[in-house]
Amino acid sequence: MVNADDARIAALQEFTACDISDALVKLKVPGAGFLPDLQLLGRPSAADAPVTIAPASTILFARKGEMLDSPQANIPKDTHWADMTQSGTVVIIRQPDGQKNAVCGGIMAVRMKVRQAKAVVVVGRARDLGELVSTGLPIWTRGLSTVGAGAESTPWAVQVPINVDGTVINPGDLVYADPANGVVAIPKDKIDQVLELLPKLTAADDKVKEDVLRGVSVHDAFKTHRSNL
Repeated sequence: MVNADDARIAALQEFTACDISDALVKLKVPGAGFLPDLQLLGRPSAADAPVTIAPASTILFARKGEMLDSPQANIPKDTHWADMTQSGTVVIIRQPDGQKNAVCGGIMAVRMKVRQAKAVVVVGRARDLGELVSTGLPIWTRGLSTVGAGAESTPWAVQVPINVDGTVINPGDLVYADPANGVVAIPKDKIDQVLELLPKLTAADDKVKEDVLRGVSVHDAFKTHRSNL
């Protein structure tokens, strides 16, 4: 029997990250769920790479020597954060902005692969490009570095809300990593509403395109097909 989560994921496969952000705009989700400025590593043709859809797990880094007021640190001293990877998730790693070091390298990627992560999204820098790609994991990052994490960063907490330029990702939110268009996080309490909206929005867009091809202005086509959504 297909469970509800599998059914939702299968339904979302019919759409793109852009479609999903359109639905999240309608639902007034801050940032429309988009995680900006990410690149998929090691894929010569992103358009041919498969979409990854899975629940989010999160890892928050702090600046070295900084004590955050919130959230509370929760990584045991005798445990590496990569050893806490949750199976079946897209691992979202949040690095403090403006740092030059990496927070994810080849060994960590191998460990996440062994722990059965579905994909990794580094909102920050990674290193060991060849090793990262060799894992076969879809790995997204904002940039690369030659410098290890310990130079500037400290792993602080796992499975906590993280903020990516106004888009808040909670553990269990559904991540849609679309190699052709980008990465979107769907709040878990909005998934069913998104699925209800998506067919209506895409059908309206198809009608808009048909009208525009017939010579109708974009303004008039939008007014006819989108104004009631």
